Amino acid sequence: MSDPLILHGYWRSGAAYRVRIALGLKGLAYDPVNHDLRTGAQRAPDYRSIAPHGLVPTLVDGDRTLIQSPAILEWLEESYPEPALLPTDRHDRAVVRSMVSIIACDIHPLNNLRVLNGLRESFGADGDAITQWIARWIADGFAALETLIAKHGQGYCFGAAPTLADCALVPQIYSAERFGVDLTPYPALVAVGMVAGANPAFIAAHPDRQPDADKG
Repeated sequence: MSDPLILHGYWRSGAAYRVRIALGLKGLAYDPVNHDLRTGAQRAPDYRSIAPHGLVPTLVDGDRTLIQSPAILEWLEESYPEPALLPTDRHDRAVVRSMVSIIACDIHPLNNLRVLNGLRESFGADGDAITQWIARWIADGFAALETLIAKHGQGYCFGAAPTLADCALVPQIYSAERFGVDLTPYPALVAVGMVAGANPAFIAAHPDRQPDADKG
């Protein structure tokens, strides 16, 4: 019997949330190991020994260690191809990957906790400035995604079944709602979030359902 997958994460990490969704959609069990990003636990030497970038998530499969959520998602798709989270047509796969990239490259990195802390520490940004910063980059990315989803979606971001794009989008919607971003300009995007919200894999991956989530 092979060793269980181990997922190093944090309940409110959008990147870890993506991987939890994909694991759930694939029906894969895993053991969670959680690191409180607010205390800097992800920078501890023992964790950096397996994840030198000092970020979550990290997925451990026996003696293999995988970092960076887009790479982990692709590895899961290649290692456990059913159910498929990428379309069969190569052009369609490129569309799905472009949706993932809008979130993973254009939105999320600019709103990462370490970037927000850098704005506070280096430029004296207050709470209002941080909220405006977050909303700006989410709005830019969501405007592009709205167009793509309206063109390609049939319930989910691309077609009528979940793909890697939905694994990326749902955590970003969670973040947008957390920071009070107005989602009314994005009806197609919001509709995807509602459909996904009824899917057991997305429900189980929600931050509030994680063992390390804040209580109360």
